[in-house]
Amino acid sequence: MGHKIITVTLNPCIDKTIIVNGFTEGGLNRAERVRTDAGGKGINVAKVLKNFGNDVLAVGVMGDHGRETLIAELDERRIKHRFLTVPGTIRTNYKLYNKETKHITEINEPGFTVAEEELDPVLSLINEGMEEAGVLVLSGSVAPGFSEDIYKELIVRAKEKKVRVVLDAEGEHLRRGLEAAPFAIKPNLYELELFIGRKISGICDVLACGEKILEQGIALLVVSMGEKGAVCMTQNERYYVKPPAVQCKSTVGAGDSMVAAMAYGLAQKMSIKTIACMATAAGTITATKEGTEVCDFHEVQDFSKKLLVESL
Repeated sequence: MGHKIITVTLNPCIDKTIIVNGFTEGGLNRAERVRTDAGGKGINVAKVLKNFGNDVLAVGVMGDHGRETLIAELDERRIKHRFLTVPGTIRTNYKLYNKETKHITEINEPGFTVAEEELDPVLSLINEGMEEAGVLVLSGSVAPGFSEDIYKELIVRAKEKKVRVVLDAEGEHLRRGLEAAPFAIKPNLYELELFIGRKISGICDVLACGEKILEQGIALLVVSMGEKGAVCMTQNERYYVKPPAVQCKSTVGAGDSMVAAMAYGLAQKMSIKTIACMATAAGTITATKEGTEVCDFHEVQDFSKKLLVESL
């Protein structure tokens, strides 16, 4: 098993962040600033890993219209990439940040569709990447055309190659992915509630739900809880990590930063406690940045010293 980390993005996007100072529904609103970033959860994870100094490879599929914008940013960041290009338009995801209320409103486009004859070439591309990988990150939504079993299938293939998988998905993709028992998952509270079918109340409830998930063969579970921090669980260790208060500018990419820190920690054989701290620090720092800009390694190291860590 190598140290290289492969991130998979099956529905990339262009993130367009529009910053306004006050918002009037149904009226004219003027943007103070607009920024555009290459996006999609796997690409965001790759950005963080590159900032961490990891030899990351981003793979996946993208539409031919808008492709130049994504490729240009990946090249500028010197992120290695292998994407199959298919006919269609890469979706634009709009993030409206109201400085007055500090609220973020998101509108996500559906994006391109992957045709049936394009599915096998995409899987082959990912399969080739696995030959070089120690850790495979599967995260985010998938473009129309992929089956709901796509992550499950990729997890099975990765495990055959002794590659550890970190899964960050929601709904049916999470449910079916868990059937193949990936090494680690990182749901947020909302995704965990969707999975169990009810509201979660408090850390004790998170632990109880986590126990049931670990019983399905998951080795590492990290539940992100926004400003309240995170719960990290394995069969033998339980940690609650709480960050100090920060000024949140954008939650976009915060969860992806946590996933990147988890993957990095696994590739570097770090302790579970260290991974829990790195993941919480990474997510918190990214939330303080605009658009889909992400944390770097030194920021994470420094901020980790400010965390409250409790063994449960």
